[in-house]
Amino acid sequence: MPTFIKKSEIPASAEDVFRWHTRPQALNDLTPPWEPAELAHRTGGIEDIGSQVTLKVGHKPFRITWLAEHTACEPGRSFVDVQRKGPFAKWIHTHSMIPKDQNSCWLEDRIEYALPLAPLSEWLAGWYVRRKLERMFQYRHQVTREALQRKADL
Repeated sequence: MPTFIKKSEIPASAEDVFRWHTRPQALNDLTPPWEPAELAHRTGGIEDIGSQVTLKVGHKPFRITWLAEHTACEPGRSFVDVQRKGPFAKWIHTHSMIPKDQNSCWLEDRIEYALPLAPLSEWLAGWYVRRKLERMFQYRHQVTREALQRKADL
């Protein structure tokens, strides 16, 4: 099963980065403008085990529902969401904030995923999925870094 990892240094404490991710607006802020995704429904926040987020992703008329459930949380350090319904056969996304010192941390996104109809789909489209994840998480880490440098919305 493929694993995607994006790790960046953020000039803020792990606690501040975690807190920034708990904001209701965080998911919208982290969604790249080129990705058609709309928040359809939310129950609870990232720290609430069992809370769910429902997104509508893709372009009309081919939009699909993506349902993710928060399955683990260590406040100030990490949270995990698991796809319950969506485009992947499997998707487990671990968001980690790893302290470097008092004023900086490593932000790590680790995604274990499987494409539907693997291994054929991995052979045909794996390169595309990896490229898309790299671009998306480059954007997400940049947005996070810039917001925390400005001390935005803490």
